Amino acid sequence: MNLSGLQIFKYLPASTKAIHTNCKECGCPTCMAFATKLAQKQINYDRCKYMPAELKKLCIKNIKAPQKTIKIDNLKIGGENVLYRHEKTFVNRTAFAILLDCKSPDFNKQLERIKNFEIKRINENLKIDLVILKNSKNYKIKNLCDETIYIKEEDFLKLSLKKLKDNSTTAKKLVEIRQKAIISRDEKYSAPVYVQFKSGQNKYELCSKASYYICKYANMLVFEDFDESLFSTLMTLRQNIYTDPQKPLQVEAKIYEFNNPDENSIVFMTTNFALTFYAVANELENLKVPSYLIVTPAEGMSVLTAWSAEKFTAKMVAKTLKKFDFTNKVKTRKIIIPGLLAHMKTELEQTLPAFEFVIGTVEAYAISDFVKNLTSSQNH
Repeated sequence: MNLSGLQIFKYLPASTKAIHTNCKECGCPTCMAFATKLAQKQINYDRCKYMPAELKKLCIKNIKAPQKTIKIDNLKIGGENVLYRHEKTFVNRTAFAILLDCKSPDFNKQLERIKNFEIKRINENLKIDLVILKNSKNYKIKNLCDETIYIKEEDFLKLSLKKLKDNSTTAKKLVEIRQKAIISRDEKYSAPVYVQFKSGQNKYELCSKASYYICKYANMLVFEDFDESLFSTLMTLRQNIYTDPQKPLQVEAKIYEFNNPDENSIVFMTTNFALTFYAVANELENLKVPSYLIVTPAEGMSVLTAWSAEKFTAKMVAKTLKKFDFTNKVKTRKIIIPGLLAHMKTELEQTLPAFEFVIGTVEAYAISDFVKNLTSSQNH
């Protein structure tokens, strides 16, 4: 487990006011400053001449990578150094691999399905990471060129990966291995772990097991069957788990178009927080009503968070409209803002007198009824 600054400080001279307290010989003004930098790996432990042997031993153990990283071309497997994402972040996503038998009568059909499978979610194009080719003696891997990596089974088995079979003890074993690697720094458990699923399993049970293993703590999942709906579900889950909690998910700040809008179409506005954007975008797309969605840059913050952090302001809205020349793009002069920002209506209209700002819904699901009522009132 990573040592904290306070844990390190307890071993240093200043904690007991011993000789050499805050001596500055390490280059830091105090022992606490040294401990903090050491915990953050900004300084080497040997900079302190008066470090006790017990702390030195802990530091040497602490700097070892708890889990090895294995590379297959540009795919990295393992390399994790925390048990929980919020402690720091997870490093490399659980890789998804398909074991494909080159002697299978439907090999080419299966291969084509895998190559053509791709989903786009939150600015990412997601594909199968790895195809492991069984009985590939006469198969030319170099002829396969897409983002998915291909490897022969015999080469894959030479990698220092620990294999677990899909059975009742797998879940407990995965947790035990990760804990011993991270907490105990036991090198016997430092190899990345993969689980292999045999062919013919019930799709729903398979999804349930795979979902759990993604959460705790498989570095790779190897499947003998391929199903588009299964991997769409697992990739969505994996993306949510393996995002950096310190970096909000965000989309590009720009003007999005839905259902071929023209200069008279309705206009909505929100921030570039990915979850808000996709909730609103999904509703607008399903409306079948031509519309624009102005997405302002807000460092991936949600509507209220962006407002409270002064990332969503009237000046920012004016700057965004000017950047995209929106005034000349449309004749519409009404912009619908999120219901949570109703208090900004006056400020926005004072800053942008050419536009009227309409208070919209608090929740995205209510947009459909809101638009129906808006259209009805305009017709009357």
